[in-house]
Amino acid sequence: MRNAFELLFSAVIIVILAIIPLFGMRALVQDLFMVLCLLVLALNWNMLAGFAGLVSVGQQLFVGVGAYSMFAAAILWGIDPLTGILIGGLVAMALSVPVAFFTFRLYGAYFAIGTWAVAEIARLSFSQWRALGGGTGTALPRGAAREMPGVQALRDLLDISGAAAVDVLTYWLALGLVVIMLAASWLFLRSRMGLGLQAMRDNTVAARSVGVDPLRLKALVFMLTAFGTGLCGGLIFLQTGRIAPDAAFSVIDWTAFVIFIVVIGGIGTLPGPIIGVLVFYGLQRLLSDYGTVYLIILGIIGIAIMLFERRGLWGGVVQKTGFDFLPLEHLPPKTGPRNRKIK
Repeated sequence: MRNAFELLFSAVIIVILAIIPLFGMRALVQDLFMVLCLLVLALNWNMLAGFAGLVSVGQQLFVGVGAYSMFAAAILWGIDPLTGILIGGLVAMALSVPVAFFTFRLYGAYFAIGTWAVAEIARLSFSQWRALGGGTGTALPRGAAREMPGVQALRDLLDISGAAAVDVLTYWLALGLVVIMLAASWLFLRSRMGLGLQAMRDNTVAARSVGVDPLRLKALVFMLTAFGTGLCGGLIFLQTGRIAPDAAFSVIDWTAFVIFIVVIGGIGTLPGPIIGVLVFYGLQRLLSDYGTVYLIILGIIGIAIMLFERRGLWGGVVQKTGFDFLPLEHLPPKTGPRNRKIK
């Protein structure tokens, strides 16, 4: 009964979000698009740090690589940008293999610094790519986004401009990515591999003693989150239409804000990033006019939550009420008649 209610509630929210572009203003659609993209990045980082114990501060690497791969596909090879997004995700996943080979030799803070260093190397390297504008960046070819499949159909159906149709299409793609990420994360974490991943996070030695392969699980999660992050990076810069190394590999936009979202929402929970991104969006709307004071207030809020509610806002709700949306607990096997001793 509870699972049915959760599914119905989730379906209603998804439908409401899906129809917003039909009635909402274009500015609202663009704002919600960025919120959804930040949620995708937060879900990926939460999977890494919250469930695999891999605290990375270099996820901007995969955002930038995914975005630049999409631009390269569109500009250099004339490939459709939507296909370019998929290529960006695959390139990011392929790049995660050598990155994991080096960074997995590091632990704790050294791993975090190592991932950031690799991201900085990538930023400097892409700034030398003259075919894509070097350090100043470049823009998508004129009309490339408006010629994507589905854009003309949206223009005719909704009677909107080409730019607005691109915004609607990218918004729906971001919403679909969120739904897929949430469903895939829940199913994976409820599986035997997900149980092994959480056991490894809590105690690597104990997990290894019961047959869990920590290196294999960490590598799998690192590759999958790189793929999801790369897809999101391509989608973000498809919507903006322009790219530059400093924007694509921004540690503040694509890692620091994401860490803030996950920490205040509740690391190691699935609803946590959702709560965190809503709080972040609300604070951004309220405080963005105050310049650097906005960042200071975000920092103070983050420190306060880490000090007084270490499980995050959603973790505090679960602790006080006992209610958990999208729970991940594994129930022990029931004792059946065949397990009873016959006298």
